[in-house]
Amino acid sequence: MAQWWRSAAGHFRTVAAATRRESSSLRISCYHTIQAIPREFTGSRVAARERTLGRIPAVVFYQNLLEKDPAVRQTFSSKKHLVTVERKQIKSILKSPDAFSFCSTRFPLQIRAGSGSSHLLESGTVLPIKVHRDEESGKVLNLVFVWAEDGMNLKVDVPVVFKGEDVCRGVKKGGTLNKIRTSVKYLCPSEHIPSKIEVDVSNLDIEDRIFIRDIEVDPSLKLLSKNENMPICRVVPTSFGHTAWRDE
Repeated sequence: MAQWWRSAAGHFRTVAAATRRESSSLRISCYHTIQAIPREFTGSRVAARERTLGRIPAVVFYQNLLEKDPAVRQTFSSKKHLVTVERKQIKSILKSPDAFSFCSTRFPLQIRAGSGSSHLLESGTVLPIKVHRDEESGKVLNLVFVWAEDGMNLKVDVPVVFKGEDVCRGVKKGGTLNKIRTSVKYLCPSEHIPSKIEVDVSNLDIEDRIFIRDIEVDPSLKLLSKNENMPICRVVPTSFGHTAWRDE
C-alpha cells in the first residue's frame, strides 16, 4: 500500500508508490487459450503468405536462449517452435482494455498439428515478450513468446500505470507530470509476474518525484535496473502561475 512521509527539509512531500499484485494464474484465465500451428520455414515470403491466410508468424522458446553464453543457449535449445497464431485472436486481445499489459501476462498455448486439427503437439504457458508491428499500418507482423511455466524465473518489463494525475496537487497548481519511465524490468517467478505497477501520484507537489526504489512489489521480484535511485516520474513547474491554486 501507499506510504507517505515528510522530507528532511520539513515540508510535506508525497513520494509514494502503490502496486497492484494479481495472481498470474487468475489473469491467464481471463483470455482464451492461444491456438497455434507449426510452420516449417522462415523468410519474408513465407511470412507474407501466412499473413494473407489470416495468421501471424511467431516463435516460442526458453528465455535463456537470449543469454550471451553459448553453453546456456545450448542447454535451453529444446522446445523452440516456429508457429503461426490466429490474427483474429491476437487482434482481439490487443484491442482489450488490458492490452498495455500483453507482454506481462501469461497465456495458455496449444500447438496443434494443423488448422482445425484435434491432435495436440505441444502445450504449456507462455509470456509474450515482443510484438513486431508495421511502422505505417500498425499491423502485427510477428510475435515472440517464451515458455513461462510455474517455477521459472523470467525477465519482464512490467508496465507502469500512473493513478491520480487528475487530482495531483502539483498538477492542480499548474505543474506537469513528467512520466520518465513507463516500465520497470524485474526478474520474476512466473507465478508472481505483475500485470502492471500502479503508482499513485495524487499527493505529489511541484518538484516532487517518485523513484524506482519507492515501488513496492512482491518480495520474490528482483529489480534488474542498475540504478534504483532513478526517478520514474516528477511534477515539473510550468510557466503559468501555479501559486494561485488553493486547497479545496
